[in-house]
This record gives sequence, structure tokens and C-alpha cells, in this order.
Amino acid sequence: MTSNFKNNDFADITLNRKSVKVFDKDYKISHEEMLEMIQEATTAPSSVNMQSWRFVVAESDEAKATLHPLVRFNTRQNETSSAMVLVFGDMKNYEYAEEIYGKTVADGHMDEATKNQLLDAYIPYYESFSKEVMNDVVKIDASLAAMQFMLIARAHGYETNPIGGFEADQLAEAFGMDKDRYIPVMIIAIGKGAVEGHGSSRLPAEKLTSFK
Repeated sequence: MTSNFKNNDFADITLNRKSVKVFDKDYKISHEEMLEMIQEATTAPSSVNMQSWRFVVAESDEAKATLHPLVRFNTRQNETSSAMVLVFGDMKNYEYAEEIYGKTVADGHMDEATKNQLLDAYIPYYESFSKEVMNDVVKIDASLAAMQFMLIARAHGYETNPIGGFEADQLAEAFGMDKDRYIPVMIIAIGKGAVEGHGSSRLPAEKLTSFK
């Protein structure tokens, strides 16, 4: 995996990340770099490596016009960002299990017997999940990838804004997706920041943590 990192300072990437809500509207991110960032983001962990995250990159005028009435009070990001990355969780992620684990074998990370043993256990287990349980699984998985995407974006020289204020019940269908299968998790605005994100305060770790 090659990388176009412009910033390798881990402390700066993580500790100085801020939500940027106004971007350079004339700056476009190439499909090649967007795919590279998504590929890097998907090195995030997921439950039994089912990789239940799915991404839709809304970058065209038409896609952003579709998104506009669905993002509530987040229209500045939609209007100025290079793209709005829609992050979904796939409720039937296990349909990719054979492909995922087959590639794991081909890449030399697992033998065929272990693959078959794991799939014989995991696929029926996942298929047995209730909608509520699978919803929790895919949202955790997709959130891990989304956070990693935001950090990867900073390493590439971009800023982001995670967005939770949108019409979740309409998002999938608006982009031609099965709303029962693809559960919206968040939208991430990405681009070259035009206005610096403001600072914010955090509660002290002592207040949030207990040791037993």
C-alpha cells in the first residue's frame, strides 16, 4: 500500500484535529486519492474482519443537490467540501465473508483449513443476528473506519467534519441503496479547510474513568 501522506506527525494529526465546516469549494480530490484514503481507513478493525463499512462519495453537483435537503443545518459543508463521504453499515456483510477470508488465505495470512473452520462458525452466527444486534455491530465497525478516515485525511493534508445531523431514514434510498440493508452511520465532509476549526474543551480523564 502506497501513501501520499503530507503529514506524518502523529501527535498533530490526532491531537490537533478539529471539525472544519467551511472548505475551499474549488478544490477537488481525485478519485485515486479518495480511494487511497478509503483503503487506508479500512485497515481499521472490524468484528471477525467482516468489514461491514460501505462508502458513497457524493462529489458531483447532482449528488450534492440530492444531499442538500437531507443534511439539515450542515449545508455549508455540503456546499463547500470537495466531497461528502456517506458511511453506511452493511447488514448483510457476511455475504462477503468468502471473498474476505479467501483473500486472507491468498495473501498468506491464514491456511485454507482455518478459513473453512472459521467461516463454518461465523456465517451461521452472523445470519442468526436480530436486526437490532446486527445494527449495533455494523455501526461500531463503520464508526471505527470513519474515525480512521478522518485521521488519514489529515495525514493527506485535508480537514473533515463528521456529521450526524441528517435524515437517516431517507439517505440510503436517495442514493439508490436498499434502506433495509444499508444503515447510515455518519456523513464526513472532506476538503481543504478554508476556515480554521474552533477549539473545544474535554472533560478530564479522571472524571470519566474508574479503576477497579
